[in-house]
Amino acid sequence: MSFDELAELLTKKFGDAILQQDKNGLQPSLIVKPSSLIEICQFLRDTEGLYFDMLTCITGIDNFPQPTLEVVYHLYSIPYNHWAILRVFIERKENPQEQEKIPSLTSLWGGANWLERETAEMFGIIFDGHPDLRRLLLPDDWEGFPLRKNYKHQEKYHGITVKY
Repeated sequence: MSFDELAELLTKKFGDAILQQDKNGLQPSLIVKPSSLIEICQFLRDTEGLYFDMLTCITGIDNFPQPTLEVVYHLYSIPYNHWAILRVFIERKENPQEQEKIPSLTSLWGGANWLERETAEMFGIIFDGHPDLRRLLLPDDWEGFPLRKNYKHQEKYHGITVKY
């Protein structure tokens, strides 16, 4: 299935939940509303002829100086050998308690678990409904989100000088 065919199918099915098609770059993507993410992904996973049975990657992007964070999802169908890239944008907040949440995809693909944990830890993006968003790579008391572009490196951690 080509990107254009998939985009047309999803636009017909989900209407204004498909915000934009982005054909710039090597891999075209669909920008979707965060509130429709689970419904769209479930359709992609469960629909005969699509059957996106594998979530291969989740990553975050800080679009600084624009005030947005983005999550990119790479989906793949093993039996049909086709792929899809979905992107979700949210407003970037410095305080994690104020951050808009994105629905967790762990109920659809178990592999989303660690991918969402890493994205949450590095970018401060919260995945609503995730079963366990504990830190994965950094200590529990680490300050900030290291992959945000405005991240300020700690000078000391537990009295130890941190050099970069």
